[in-house]
Formats: sequence, C-alpha cells, structure tokens
Amino acid sequence: MTQTLATQSDAVHLERTLELAARGRGRTSPNPLVGAVVVKQGRPIGEGFHSEPGSPHAELAALADCLEDPDGATLYVSLEPCAHHGRTPPCVDAILAAGIRRVVVASDDPSAKANGRGPELLRAEGVEVEWADAEPAHAARLLNQPFRKHARTGRPLVLLKSALTLDGKVATPAGDSRWISSEASRARVHARRAEVDAVVVGIGTAVADDPLLTARPESGEPARQPRRVVFDSHARLPLNGALARSADKAPVLVLCSPAAPAPAREALAAAGVEVLQTEGADEAARVGEALSALGARGIQSLLLEGGPRLAGAFLDAGEIDEMLAFVAPVLAGGGEARSVLEGRGVESIADARRALAVAVERIGDDTCICARFREW
Repeated sequence: MTQTLATQSDAVHLERTLELAARGRGRTSPNPLVGAVVVKQGRPIGEGFHSEPGSPHAELAALADCLEDPDGATLYVSLEPCAHHGRTPPCVDAILAAGIRRVVVASDDPSAKANGRGPELLRAEGVEVEWADAEPAHAARLLNQPFRKHARTGRPLVLLKSALTLDGKVATPAGDSRWISSEASRARVHARRAEVDAVVVGIGTAVADDPLLTARPESGEPARQPRRVVFDSHARLPLNGALARSADKAPVLVLCSPAAPAPAREALAAAGVEVLQTEGADEAARVGEALSALGARGIQSLLLEGGPRLAGAFLDAGEIDEMLAFVAPVLAGGGEARSVLEGRGVESIADARRALAVAVERIGDDTCICARFREW
C-alpha cells in the first residue's frame, strides 16, 4: 500500500479527530474509536465520532454535521475509512457521494475486513489519500490498542491492575487487602471497569474477597458493565457469592478445566453463570487458551484484578500488555505477605519485562503508575 504523508499543517485537524474519537471510550466495542472532521477552504464545517455499535460511523456523522456542502472538502479521520458492509453501509460510498476531494488518515485498520481497502478504493475513484506520520499516527494507534491487538491476534488486550504498599505488598500474611488504595483510586478503577469488556480474577480472590466486580462510577449514573470472568479450574465459585447471585445483572463467565466436576458446572450454569472449559499443559498455556476463547466471544480488552498467582501466570504467558499500579504510602512488611506477581518469574533482571512507556499521576495520597509493555 503506497502511502503519501500528510503535511504538518494537517496536524491540528488530525488532533481534533483523536479528541472526538475519545468521546466514545468504553461504548464502541467491538468497534474501534474513530473521530472525523470535514474541512473546507481551511474551515471545519462538520465533525463527528462513532458513539456505539450500530450508530453512524465517524465519517457519516461528520458529513451529516456539515454546515455547508462538503463537495471539494477534505475529510480528516483517525482511522482508515471502511469499505465493507457491517451494521452500517461502507463509509467509502458516503465519502464519494459527498464529493470529498481529499482524505487524511491518522492510522491504519489492521482487521481483515479493512487493511487498506478503503483508501485504495478512494484512490481508484480519484480521491487524494494521505497518511499521518510520526506523533499523530502513533497517538491514533494507541487510542485503539484493544481493537488492534484483537484484530492481529484474536486475543484481548490485558491491563493488570494492582493496589500495593510502598514495599510491594498486595495483602498481609492473613490475606487482608482492604483497603490499601484510597477511595479516589478505587473510583478510578470503577471508571476503568466501565471502559473494558471484561474484568478478570482468580478463584482465590473470588472466594476470599467475594467481589462484585461491577462498574460503579462516582456520578451514580448507569455504567456499561463488563463481563466478569473467573479463572476457576474446579468450578468452585460459590453459588451464594456476590458474582453468582448477580449473574442476571451483568454476565459472569467461569473458565474451568476438563477436571471440573460435572455437578459443579451444572449448578453454576443453572444459576445463570456461563461455564467454559479450557485446556493447557500448565498455567501459562491455560492463560493463552483462555484468552483465545475470550477473544472469540468478542472481548477485546480485560482488566486483570487478581490475584498474584493468576497475575504471575499471565506474566509467564507473556500476556500482560499494560499495568496500572496504585501505590499507597504505607508499609506492610511480613515475609509471608503477598506480592503483586507470583508464577515462575525470571532468573535475572536482564530478562525482566521493561516498560516501553510510563506515566505517573498523583491520585489523592496514592501514586498511580501506568506502564505500557507492548504496542499493537
């Protein structure tokens, strides 16, 4: 695919497409976040973003928003226009019908249905197509990391969340972990839950903490609820626990092994819990199989919330893409206290995973560290 690069003067409009795209955060999955701006004679005349599956794509929303005829205008879009029929018609058709002369694209769409087809069709019809370079392109790709990973691997993006003490403990030797982080940090976690497709814990956490794992934002407004997933080899999730009892409010999925007793699996299913069997020679292999199974169900992003054994298995499997660590200004100590990650780990620091990028933020008295280990 031949790419003509956009000019520096296009950057401001491309940046606006990213701002618009971000408005759909947490509501568009399994579709990507996309924003679009129509510019004519140097003036924006229409803009839009994709708000939810089944709603108009960003390009159509921007064209519908135009204050004047877009014929001859330039369309800026954060993701390449689609050329296939889905819940909505191809955006390429609408762009051609509107008489758009030039299209500037911030990033590619790596999914099999796209992968450059839309821009190629536009060029074939005489529309000038240019691609962003450097920072705008990178920012656009980061905006859709879950979509991009799922398109390339069939697996969801994994964000490990942990609340820990200054000395790296997530629970005391007695198992107490409430509350290490502040109320403000917990509110941030609820906001992230509303943005992802699934929240994942191990059976140890599910039994010890009896979590609800729903998104409960500070505003009190109804939130999009993630699927709640429990890694539970022997289908031991308590029927009288918070997760099973609320299965009619938000989906619950238990991932178990073939060794799980049939009566236990049947009891969970009768309670409204989806039960799925996965296999694997060890914990890391089972993580890979589970992620493929979740990806096949359209889950593109998940928040891994515990516990240390499961988080360690994800690390050993090479499946932690990002980490969100809420570090509280407290010391716990204790040789038997639990750390963030267990599993096999590495034998030398030289083999340790090193973050590609790190962002640090103060949230109340806590320090929030967001580390990205991989880009898609």
